[in-house]
Amino acid sequence: MLVRLLRTLGLLVLIGCQTREPRQPEAGVPHVRVMTYNVNYGLAGDRDTVNAIASGDADIVVLQETNPEWEEAIRKRLSRRYPHMLFRHRDAAGGLGVLSRHPLHEKDYLEPVGEGWFPAWRVLVDSPLGTMQLLVVHLRPQLSESGSVVSGYFTTPPVREAEMEAYFKELDPKLPTIVAGDFNESGSGRAIRLLERNGYKNALPEYAGSAPTWRWQTSVGTITTQLDHLVYNDKLEPLEVRVLDQGRSDHLPVMGIFQRASDKPSD
Repeated sequence: MLVRLLRTLGLLVLIGCQTREPRQPEAGVPHVRVMTYNVNYGLAGDRDTVNAIASGDADIVVLQETNPEWEEAIRKRLSRRYPHMLFRHRDAAGGLGVLSRHPLHEKDYLEPVGEGWFPAWRVLVDSPLGTMQLLVVHLRPQLSESGSVVSGYFTTPPVREAEMEAYFKELDPKLPTIVAGDFNESGSGRAIRLLERNGYKNALPEYAGSAPTWRWQTSVGTITTQLDHLVYNDKLEPLEVRVLDQGRSDHLPVMGIFQRASDKPSD
């Protein structure tokens, strides 16, 4: 019954068809590998989940739901791989982290907006593509204030749109930009549509259709949907984006390879 209800509400997603074929980076053309991963604050320090971060071999990793225990475990295991790390922790699920092989520069730590629950973070990266801009987000879950999934599904889309509208205003439009994180909505959600109206594209559906990035085991079956995204502006071109079946978090890592749009491979 629960699975049938969630399917009706659109919280269960079947894997759809990709629209683009993955490509390998061309020799000599700069590229970056970017991962987003909600590690689940309740699993702090989990070895399999840290291994999932390492498995993508990303150049830049953005994390949601970090806390001091997560930071300690990640620094212990991955500091040689990622010499540049930033963390901002908050009560419960509000922590954020950025790991990078390249220097990082914190620009704006953005407090929760309106009825949003979690902050966002604007960070610059001295990447092989030049200065890149990251906006790390963890938007309001599809839950009401009382914890109801059903009423939260209907009432929270405007909250996420308002969050993204406020955060988007802080971006530098001149920079290659990726908005990454746990959007808590599918590719047709209002926050992503706002970005699309401003010229951005959602990379995951282009290469992986509606592949789920979140799963939750219940007594009547596993609930799955796509909540995590890599959204990019017109100064970047994705070559591949995929979901990694790794780790013990309720979320799965999303991994993308990007080049400059001016280096777009020929068909």
